[in-house]
Amino acid sequence: MGNARVLIVEDNIDNYELVRFLLERAGHTTMWARSGKEGIDMAKTDHPDLILMDLSLPEMDGWTATERLKSDPLTKQIPVVALTAHTLPGDRKRALEAGCDGYLSKPMNIALFNETIEETLEKFSKNRKTGGPRL
Repeated sequence: MGNARVLIVEDNIDNYELVRFLLERAGHTTMWARSGKEGIDMAKTDHPDLILMDLSLPEMDGWTATERLKSDPLTKQIPVVALTAHTLPGDRKRALEAGCDGYLSKPMNIALFNETIEETLEKFSKNRKTGGPRL
């Protein structure tokens, strides 16, 4: 799909660099927030097409940040995919209950990462074009 603007909310530079590389290789533009609060602020001002949200973040965790994004009329339509090392039973469910539209675990499966990003962008792009509901 390419050409999407993706906000990466990640406090670990190595994880950010890998995700940025994969997204830019696929033709996307990236932005970087290092905390949940910074991610919310950037989502409101930069209006990305997709947010990749780490769940363990300084200042405000990714669950709380996602809940706030999804409760704000300015940002609730932006799809959020959790990208996290939280892989205990129930972590995926908790992320989805917080409002995440998808869930990817670390360490990343690169093929699954690329597939999830493209499927999410395609699904939400179709809803924008048709005026249909967004998740």
